[in-house]
Amino acid sequence: MNMGPSMGGGFNIMFTIVPILVVIGFVVVIIGIIFNGARYVKNASSPKQSTFARVIAKRIDVRNHTSHHNHANGAMHPVHSSRTYYYITLQFDNGERKEYLDVKSLYGLLAEGDEGYAQIQGDWIVAFERRMGSPR
Repeated sequence: MNMGPSMGGGFNIMFTIVPILVVIGFVVVIIGIIFNGARYVKNASSPKQSTFARVIAKRIDVRNHTSHHNHANGAMHPVHSSRTYYYITLQFDNGERKEYLDVKSLYGLLAEGDEGYAQIQGDWIVAFERRMGSPR
């Protein structure tokens, strides 16, 4: 059976491009893992600092991910997962504002307008002690 020049050429290109795309995808994943690991180490090794601040905003970031897995019968089925990140923005006495990742489940305990001493570790907020008389 003669496949003709157009089918044979496209088939060869696919075998050239697909491995390159797989390698590029693998490299991107490895770089992401290294970047996130380095950021975690930086934050975890940062000293904890306590400073007076006011909660001025709270934000939620939901990230969805879909991957495909082979089943025993060879069919591909999507698997969905999501992760929610909670952020708290603080304003300091000097007027500076900065958003921190909530790693200690403070999000539901704080309200915008709360004032007190925030314990910061790198890009994380790890504690907040509300000042007595702070609006709630």
